[in-house]
Amino acid sequence: MALEVTKIELHCVKNNAAHNTDGISTDRLIVRRGQSFLLTFHFSCRFSTTNDVLELTVETGPQASEAVGTKSVFKVPGEHSTNAKKSWDAKIQETTPTSVTLAITSPADASIGEYALSVKTDPYKTQVLSIGRLIVLFNPWCAEDWVYLPLQNEREEYVMNEQGLVYRGSNGYITSLAWNFGQFEDDIVDICLKLLDVNPKCMQDAKEDYSARCNPIYVSRVVSAMINSNDDRGVLLGRWDGNYIGGVPPTHWNGTVEILRQWIKYGCYPVKYGQCWVFAAVMCTVMRCLGIPCRVVTNFESAHDTDGSLTIDEFFSDYGVRPRESHDSVWNFHVWVEAWMRRPDLSRDAIYDGWQVLDPTPQELSEGVHCCGPAPVKAILEGHTDLKYDVPFVFAEVNADRVTWMVYADGSKKEIFSDTESVGQNISTKSVGSDKRENITANYKYPEGTEKERRVFKTAVSRGKMIKDEKPDKTPAPPNISMKIEEFSKPINGKDIDLNLIVHSDDPALRELVIHINAQAMQYTGVLASNIWSDEREVQLQPNNELKMLIHIPFSKYGQHMLGNNSIKVTAVGKDKQSSEAVYLAERNIVPASPPFKITTTGLPKLYSNMVAEVVFENPLPVALNDCSISLTGSGLLSHTVETRVKSLGPGLRVRVQIPLTPYRAGPKKLVADFDCDLFQDIKTSCNVDIKPIHSIYSLS
Repeated sequence: MALEVTKIELHCVKNNAAHNTDGISTDRLIVRRGQSFLLTFHFSCRFSTTNDVLELTVETGPQASEAVGTKSVFKVPGEHSTNAKKSWDAKIQETTPTSVTLAITSPADASIGEYALSVKTDPYKTQVLSIGRLIVLFNPWCAEDWVYLPLQNEREEYVMNEQGLVYRGSNGYITSLAWNFGQFEDDIVDICLKLLDVNPKCMQDAKEDYSARCNPIYVSRVVSAMINSNDDRGVLLGRWDGNYIGGVPPTHWNGTVEILRQWIKYGCYPVKYGQCWVFAAVMCTVMRCLGIPCRVVTNFESAHDTDGSLTIDEFFSDYGVRPRESHDSVWNFHVWVEAWMRRPDLSRDAIYDGWQVLDPTPQELSEGVHCCGPAPVKAILEGHTDLKYDVPFVFAEVNADRVTWMVYADGSKKEIFSDTESVGQNISTKSVGSDKRENITANYKYPEGTEKERRVFKTAVSRGKMIKDEKPDKTPAPPNISMKIEEFSKPINGKDIDLNLIVHSDDPALRELVIHINAQAMQYTGVLASNIWSDEREVQLQPNNELKMLIHIPFSKYGQHMLGNNSIKVTAVGKDKQSSEAVYLAERNIVPASPPFKITTTGLPKLYSNMVAEVVFENPLPVALNDCSISLTGSGLLSHTVETRVKSLGPGLRVRVQIPLTPYRAGPKKLVADFDCDLFQDIKTSCNVDIKPIHSIYSLS
């Protein structure tokens, strides 16, 4: 009697739990490469390990081939093919008279993606039985995988955690934005694989692209390009001009899931709109979903060096307003991701293994495409700018020199000062296992002002063959006068802002100054949007003395300018009446904090138990807020975004919204709420909820 397969058990629940993919699904087989999974075959008659042979085939992508590693044929019992580039393996785990359970293992360098699995009970016949499909992901638990991450608590954070924090603001005003990555929502893995399938390299040569998906360096670079839509059918369209008609302002997003679902729903048409933290957070979701450890990183005072000189030129007019004289800029903050992987393409001794910078925000071209990285953090630290990919650009972001110029009415320029220390401050990421901010600046550069840091800068210039611009000769140092701007208290959006301008003189003579003070609305990218307020004052500065002046900026002046901008640049330029060459500059970036906004939960935080989230916002202004909306998201807690609208909220009044929810996934979760109205844009709050599981024990049938 011929041996026939009557039933196949995929053991999705047990396999997926063992492979840390049960958070994605327990109905589909999703495994990690380099790690065995179980299949049980039931037969129509007795199975003999001596006489019977099962021939299994796995294949992924079009024109699957053993030669390129996208197909493997292997037998049980028996040896796998010695000709296969990446051969799978199967071992008998358990038998009964009419069944056999196999432990099947993919290579640790198998291509990731969806595979078709089939079996023949007679290798000499053509009849093939389709077993079904399975998804193979990268495996940071497997020591042979290039993405192997040794510490379990780091794997829990950088692969398994669906919630995180993204840091924004400015160097003096660091704020955290809660973000729902949602990489285990059941449709996200399919969307991530679709993202790989529509990338231009796959469209041009799918066979080669599927073969290259064994390499996390290749995959991460593809993902970096596909998160933005500049060259392809990427996920997000970036916009920074404040005009978000026809889309969603970047500040409104609370998580990735809604963005990816919208992208796939409309046929891979780019979602409007994204800015750097949105691009980075979406990329973090995709990387974690595919199994590559990933974290979101924020660099404050981040340089954008457009000419590769490692120098950022900034210009001020002699009346205090910054003209646009350079394509270089320094952003209040810039957000990218780091992914963990080996870099055998750069060195045999593993010195560049570990965290790699990847930046999906479309800034400069990399090999003709708007992507960036993977650039080894260790190479950035040492100034090894001759290595791929995009190390010089990232090095400049964290360590460029900054030169400030004064532009006079006749068009002439004078260098005021050179700053080697302010670029690249408080480089931050979320800590492992907590919501604390971790400062990782030391990973990127040696302490500013040290001989080692300057030596590395010179190494970066020489190894990268940077061309330094010719600068006019510096003018003599001005008299001993300095200016700085300080705050009375932390500025809050909705309230007037009071600052102190402090002018200090170490000069033995009386000085007469004309001081131009300007406040300009500024995007986080350093681009000035509009003038808010200005003043001109004439002062006499007594010898060896200090003078304080109040700068008062009413909310009525700046409030409307904060819609679409996140900061105010306050600049004071002092001109010495006795010396036409003497010019003094002080500047400060003010990031007003959001008004209070609270979220709490009630009910038992347990899987499938009923809970209630309560969101409260109080209008801090003496005028009504119109067109108010509150939206709530939370992966594992809410299957979709819930939105509540309030037409008007009077002065001093509160809006209180209660939203029922039923947790559908256990573990630490985060609810994120957003408040929006005509005078405030996208105020955020969040709370943590630790959902307890319903314990079950699964056994193999």
